[in-house]
Amino acid sequence: MIINNVEIVDQYGRRKGNILVKDGIIVDTNVKGNYENHQVIDGSDYTLMPSFIDMHTHLRDPGFEYKEDMETGMRAALKGGYTHLAAMANTNPITDNFEMVVENLSKSKELNLCNLTQICALTKDFGEEFVDLEKIIAVTKVFSNDGKTVAGEDIMREGLKRSKELGFVLATHCEPEVEIVKRDLNILREVPGNLHICHVSEKETLNLIRKAKKEGLHFTCEVTPHHVFDNDVDYKVSPPFGTRADRQALIEGIKDGIIDLCATDHAPHSKEDKEKGSPGISNIEVAFSMYWKVFHEENIPLEKLSQMMSYQPAKILGLNCGEIVVGREANVVLIDENKETTIDIKGFVSKSNNNPFHGRKVKGKVMMTIKRGEVIYDNR
Repeated sequence: MIINNVEIVDQYGRRKGNILVKDGIIVDTNVKGNYENHQVIDGSDYTLMPSFIDMHTHLRDPGFEYKEDMETGMRAALKGGYTHLAAMANTNPITDNFEMVVENLSKSKELNLCNLTQICALTKDFGEEFVDLEKIIAVTKVFSNDGKTVAGEDIMREGLKRSKELGFVLATHCEPEVEIVKRDLNILREVPGNLHICHVSEKETLNLIRKAKKEGLHFTCEVTPHHVFDNDVDYKVSPPFGTRADRQALIEGIKDGIIDLCATDHAPHSKEDKEKGSPGISNIEVAFSMYWKVFHEENIPLEKLSQMMSYQPAKILGLNCGEIVVGREANVVLIDENKETTIDIKGFVSKSNNNPFHGRKVKGKVMMTIKRGEVIYDNR
């Protein structure tokens, strides 16, 4: 495959290029000459970015397939420019053992859509007994009880200790947010570990994180598109929509590098479940456009968004992608970065369209998603 005459944007900046891909790997970024028997994609008028990697997705599989299943979730993700998903463990039953992780990984390979990191629960049934960490790290390096806070301080302390010893990432759901983030950072000061704080939403939380990072404490954190896109929205998500001051604090945290990455927390629900009060938003198809609208309005460059949607999650997950350089997997996305569109929940690929932003204007459109040199979504 050759992608010709394209504007390349990744964390390193902008440059014109002609991308040559062989066997799923980028082998040249400024190829010249004619290559017979190569698929040629004209990148004129488009921007080529590393495809997006979501550190925080709910695929609802197994057990909640009426909300979403792996195939519909992955097709929605491809439409949104994602080729790798880290799926949370709050399924039914909870994904808390080796066999369930392997089953979902096998299902993903059979579908051959997005690549999958299947996150495993830290504790059995989100309780107080640890899962078989030593066995499960052979098939996943991320553990989380997301959807539920790790309630016990002793459990959190031991979890952080084991994350360091065994080399896995511990992703945490913190409610109440400020109180639990403060607790976890205090534990981290005592017991070094591989902590990742999910869906940060409050100004006070950002202040705690900023202070801890200035101290030299090592951990990562994420934001979600809806929390930076709007504030004071009467729509149930977890954590809730913040105030204008909270949203502005998140934007400042992005600008100054305190926030490490942009996730989605794509949480599809049926109409009936939303009416019963289930928290969550379906957003993976429009996450890039929501983020880019905010970044553009705040004069944050597309290179920074690429860093936060591709490079940083690839680095945390240990993936050979996330940047457009020779030797990386050709997981890329063609973007019309200047196209203004509106969110249309009626056109969602996801089984669920629980999103309060129907009709809202966003910026940028995913035109094509390529995984290892193969076009798997084309909307040109």
